[in-house]
Amino acid sequence: MHYIQGKNREQSILFPQSLDQIISADNEVRIIDLFAESINLTDFKFVTKNATEGRPAYNPQDLLKLFVYGYLNSIRSSRVLEKECHRNVEVMWLMKQLAPDHNTISNFRRDNQKAIRQVFRHTVSIAAQFNLIGGKLIAGDSTKLRAQNSKKNNFNESKIEQHLVYIDNKLNEYNKALETADNENKEIILAEIDKQNNRKDFYNNLSKELDQNGDTQISTTDPDSRQMITRNNITEVAYNVQTLVDAKHNLPIDYKVTNENDSKAMGTMLRRAKVILKTTDFTALYDKGYHTGSEIKKGIEMGINIMVAVPGVASFAPDERYNFDKFIYNQQADTYTCPQQQTLTTNGNWYQKSKQRYIYFVKHYKTNKCDNCPALALCTKNKKGRLLERSEYQPYIEQNKKNIEANNQTYKRRQAIVEHPYGIIKRQWGFYYVTTKKGISHASADVGLMFVAFNLRRLMNIIDKNSFKKFLKELVPVVFLKTSLVNLIAGILRPANFINRFLQSNYINAHSSLKLNYI
Repeated sequence: MHYIQGKNREQSILFPQSLDQIISADNEVRIIDLFAESINLTDFKFVTKNATEGRPAYNPQDLLKLFVYGYLNSIRSSRVLEKECHRNVEVMWLMKQLAPDHNTISNFRRDNQKAIRQVFRHTVSIAAQFNLIGGKLIAGDSTKLRAQNSKKNNFNESKIEQHLVYIDNKLNEYNKALETADNENKEIILAEIDKQNNRKDFYNNLSKELDQNGDTQISTTDPDSRQMITRNNITEVAYNVQTLVDAKHNLPIDYKVTNENDSKAMGTMLRRAKVILKTTDFTALYDKGYHTGSEIKKGIEMGINIMVAVPGVASFAPDERYNFDKFIYNQQADTYTCPQQQTLTTNGNWYQKSKQRYIYFVKHYKTNKCDNCPALALCTKNKKGRLLERSEYQPYIEQNKKNIEANNQTYKRRQAIVEHPYGIIKRQWGFYYVTTKKGISHASADVGLMFVAFNLRRLMNIIDKNSFKKFLKELVPVVFLKTSLVNLIAGILRPANFINRFLQSNYINAHSSLKLNYI
């Protein structure tokens, strides 16, 4: 039987192919190369080695190319990327056969969190040049990415107390055994006592650190990571990544890595969106995890049309006909009317309440008609009668509810918009965890590269490749000219800001119908 035969490995090649001939013209690695070349190193402020002696540093653009290629191909490990430099023809072409070691690769990601965020913003700016950012409807949400910190190495006061109680019990056992032990066993028992005392000191120090920092938990491997509920009642030591996604092409326009839950995140993200889009004329969609009165107030006062899903009633009446939403509020009289047509009034005092360290104020509303009301058992289990609480943020909460009721079909788009990037990044690419450790800054660099790769993938899928390459090729000389001019006369007349404004206004922004604040 005949098979297709390969070439003889030992046969000499008279005219060998160059690397450029091996890489096809439509290979996406050429777009990665042009994309990195279109970045101005001076503006993005990459951290570089400035040694006058010894081996020169690698160009940050080359290391950025390597990382973008890696993340686009589900490779994040610096050691694997180092291997790819030796065995992957595409990477050899992209890196011009440079092969940095894994420490150099890893340190680049570790040290350039801010610059990587600028690269992400560059992808959003490019999307704006091709009118891929609508800027009218955005959706916000978060996703949990598991940290490089096990649950075993995450502690709170309760967990520390359990360990201390266990250690005290063990010490008591060892001390009792020590009284009757012979000389040989005494040495073993004393060694165990020292071991338990060292563990006790460790947990006491953790407890002191929690008291000093005012935190509720502490992680020993990745200090900024926190144990969070990921789904249902399952918890992981993780980071919480907040994102804003534009509805036109499901492109993320902003991200922020946090170690807190969603309840107080919306206001900050909306302020960032306002700066990015340079307008408040847009609608923002959020799920019920963001339904916090103070955050809804911030969004409305900024002039943004927000729609946050309304959570179910926290406490139900014995009969649903007497739930809180069945009481009608009279704004002018500041009273409530119950389903039995009785009026509930307030003394006008504000009472402080707290929920998960979130402090707010409420008014109380009640009536003396409850004693003789035939529906008392249906309305409340409190024998003294029904007491309503109205939050200081209730007007904003009611406005948000009206927004959703009036635009229910628009709100239903939220999940399809914001979950699209998560589906690709976590399920398709397998980036369901943070590969870095030692702090939130390092985690932000990892997450930033995820979103850089995602946006670049979307741009390559949406824009015609030839048009995209042509755009980047035209951008590269402008960046080179800008860098050369700035370097030439920096320190003399320092006209960098003028050059920036000139080049950006006359070239980069010339093709954009939506001006983003990233540029």
